[in-house]
Amino acid sequence: MQAAAFLVYLYLSGRAARQRWRPVKASLRILAEQTGLSKSAVQSALATLHFRQLVKTSREHRTAVPAHRVLRHWQSNRWRRPSAN
Repeated sequence: MQAAAFLVYLYLSGRAARQRWRPVKASLRILAEQTGLSKSAVQSALATLHFRQLVKTSREHRTAVPAHRVLRHWQSNRWRRPSAN
C-alpha cells in the first residue's frame, strides 16, 4: 500500500473511532489539509483504499460532502473463530 493511502486510512479510522465508527464526512480539501498531502495524492490514496475495500465512500447527492466509511473486515462475524465451549 502506498504511504499516502496508509496516512489517509489512519486519519479516517481515527476520526471514525472517535465518532463510534460512523462515516466520516470530509472533502478532498479537508483530507488534504489534515494529512498534509496534495488533493491529487488524497484522490489516488482513496482510489487505492476503495480498490482494497478498506474504505467505502458515498454521497447523499452529487454536490454533497462525501461520507467515508472505514471497513473493518476483521471485525465481521464470518471471520471470527468459533468459541470453544
